[in-house]
Amino acid sequence: MIIVGVDEAGRGPLAGPVVAAAAILNEEQKEELKRLGLRDSKKMTPLRREKVFARMNEIGVIWRAQAASAERIDRDNILNATLWAMRLTVERLPFRVDGVIVDGNREIPNLAYYQETVIGGDDLYAEISAASVIAKVLRDRVMVFYDGVYPQYGFGKHKGYGTAAHRRAIAQYGPCPLHRRSFSWN
Repeated sequence: MIIVGVDEAGRGPLAGPVVAAAAILNEEQKEELKRLGLRDSKKMTPLRREKVFARMNEIGVIWRAQAASAERIDRDNILNATLWAMRLTVERLPFRVDGVIVDGNREIPNLAYYQETVIGGDDLYAEISAASVIAKVLRDRVMVFYDGVYPQYGFGKHKGYGTAAHRRAIAQYGPCPLHRRSFSWN
């Protein structure tokens, strides 16, 4: 039975994309990654996430990811943009799976697979944990890249989240194209 885990990173920030990921792990991969510290990405250090992500790629974990831009988030709302990205990650897998486990309480609309939603699933299922790490690493890398494009906002430090420094930068410089216009900056 082939199960894919799905999770996202970046629903709460004021800037940048939301990134969804889907991951498939075999039993050997699960055991190895758990020994390396695989768990909910929010409970891992950035260095640990990068190490686990690198190892996932070395051992052939099958994954897909999709970003939804700030423009899509503003147009469709954060929930719909997230679910759109999640659906594409599953649909772009190289083969059909037997089921999908989704972190959270929302099924992915218009997905032709059996689904289960699991609140806190990124701590319970290695597949969701892996998807969590993939989404977080990729999103963080995007925000570090954009720190070089828009250095006045400090994206490399806060990754677009609503820190006091980020809010001050928005007040001083106004929003850039990465900022979600539908979110409150005050």
